[in-house]
Amino acid sequence: MSEDEPIVEARAAPALLPWMEPVARDMLARRARWPHALLISGAEGIGKRELARVFAQALLCESPTPEGFACNRCASCHYVVAGQHPDLREVEPVDVDEDGVATPVEWIVVEKIRALTEWVQLSSHRRIGKVAILAPAERIKTEAANALLKTLEEPPPATYLILVSHQPGRLLPTIVSRCMRLALPRPPAQAALQWLESRKVRDAQTLLALADGAPLRALALADASYQAERTAWLTALATPRTLSPLTLSARIDAAPRDERKARLAAAVDWLIAWTADIAAVATGAGVVHNVDFADRVTALARSVARISLFRYHRALLQQRAVLSHPLQPRLVAEALLIDYKGLFD
Repeated sequence: MSEDEPIVEARAAPALLPWMEPVARDMLARRARWPHALLISGAEGIGKRELARVFAQALLCESPTPEGFACNRCASCHYVVAGQHPDLREVEPVDVDEDGVATPVEWIVVEKIRALTEWVQLSSHRRIGKVAILAPAERIKTEAANALLKTLEEPPPATYLILVSHQPGRLLPTIVSRCMRLALPRPPAQAALQWLESRKVRDAQTLLALADGAPLRALALADASYQAERTAWLTALATPRTLSPLTLSARIDAAPRDERKARLAAAVDWLIAWTADIAAVATGAGVVHNVDFADRVTALARSVARISLFRYHRALLQQRAVLSHPLQPRLVAEALLIDYKGLFD
């Protein structure tokens, strides 16, 4: 086998989502002037990381198309698809143990950035270039962000950093100022619906509304177990006077231990969206995300004290910011539900 032959078979290239195609074509048409650092920002679930991977494969491709896209045939493309390209690195808030088991963590820490800095100084294996994707970039801890600045200020030749962020306002201004910015809007509703329907998603319009127009998030929400749990929570929230905080919060402990924080996070998200819907109806805005519970939201909006509701909604947002630390997820949920029930007493 020659050096240029791939050691694995290609499976499927990074997906270019249909609503991202015009952006990708515009960027890759300027491939000769590609920035050393690109910041892709936009709402969660619209396909930013997928676009970053499309860019990465194109930048590493050995026989790009005239439009600048990856050929999907060369050795580099095969390596990218297999997740084995030595000149591509993805940096994310995940710890991997000695057995290769990945565990999500809160931050991208300085040790990961220092390892990235050492990696970018090495010679390119395929002699095309090197690409690193950092996502989500707002999870880069301050010390790590400061360590990243040196690479941003003095990048080696043909080395490209692609930062992906749902919340670019949380990035250090010194990081943002050294990046070319690419802000992505939510896709047109019709394009998002057609894509979801092509994936055989049932009730795509409702799910897209729940996902605030973000199709990849809508696809994740289509999971049957997720939908069953959401329905159980919203059905209980719809009748606050008979709601049992103890019983509903116990559903969190019914999950395996390693899933309880995620279930609490989902419950807080449901509470945030639910109370936002009640507030929208109560103030005449009328925009409801939980469209399948719109009638019940409307009924509750007539009986809630607005000031108390606004304060409770703000407290939920504050709670979501510290969800990575709860020692007892069930007790956190129980306290939030007791306060919710109190809005209607």
